Amino acid sequence: MYIANNERYSKMKYNRCGKSGLKLPAVSLGLWHNFGSKDSFDNIVDMCTTAFDAGITHFDLANNYGPVDGSAEENFGRVLAKEFKPYRDEMVISTKAGYYMWPGPYGDWGSRKYLISSLDQSLKRMGLDYVDIFYHHRPDPETPLEETMLALDAIVKSGKALYVGISNYNKVQTQAAMEILKELKTPFIINQRKYSMFERNIEEDGLKHFAAENGCGIIAFCPLAQGLLTNKYLNGIPEDSRIKKDGRFLKEGDVNEARMKQIHALNQIAVGRGQTLAQMALSWILRDDQVTSVLIGASRSQQILENVKIVEQERLTQEEIAMIESILGNK
Repeated sequence: MYIANNERYSKMKYNRCGKSGLKLPAVSLGLWHNFGSKDSFDNIVDMCTTAFDAGITHFDLANNYGPVDGSAEENFGRVLAKEFKPYRDEMVISTKAGYYMWPGPYGDWGSRKYLISSLDQSLKRMGLDYVDIFYHHRPDPETPLEETMLALDAIVKSGKALYVGISNYNKVQTQAAMEILKELKTPFIINQRKYSMFERNIEEDGLKHFAAENGCGIIAFCPLAQGLLTNKYLNGIPEDSRIKKDGRFLKEGDVNEARMKQIHALNQIAVGRGQTLAQMALSWILRDDQVTSVLIGASRSQQILENVKIVEQERLTQEEIAMIESILGNK
């Protein structure tokens, strides 16, 4: 049985999520890749326990994380039963529904039937009575927004989730969802969006500022741009990289001459700060306190330990931020 170290909380910074009473660790663990049925369960246990001991209390999943679909939740449920059962109340566990999960007309998008059925399946896979945060994973262009938001409200009232969130919603969609949920008095607290030095849509569409002004938390996924903002590609494309193994989310064309020039220049700033490129990229996400938490992925425990060091490292200075903006072409 895993015995947690009670001193772990002193190692982590916890940020209030919007205007709610919930605090999230500055660094959260996402179980998108490397936690499925094709991965080593012993390594999954090691990563989860390492994260928890480092003060990462928030574990983020979705119904279709794997591969195969559902297997990340199943494996996390095994970890909970084996290692974390006494610590459930010290953890924030989130899951989502909104992408394709099962055949037929009821296993995708944002209908009331799909969302409630999917959460029931997720709870069964993880062996839980409730999750702390349940997200609608993406906007549905066909289902009325009121139906989707009323489903989230019903899920909270049923006791199957404590809070609700949305993911991949832009500013206009977030504002519309927020208005409905505010009227319902549903505890809506967070939007999960892709955000990195190379992916800045939440700034461009105004969501980041809007969320900060209106009490909505932001949690950033893909902060390392699928590995581009690490040292993995500093010397070319390695054979064990995601590009070579998968190619769905990061392609060889993404590692072009112009991008590599930026990566090397950014790495020089990181080295000057005594950080790895990945650490600096994570520090950049949290630079202005408008993002509640940054979601990291991992394939081994050492990556988690390296990434959580950002909590103890110096914040980026205004001069460093300006240098980064110049490298990225945003003078």
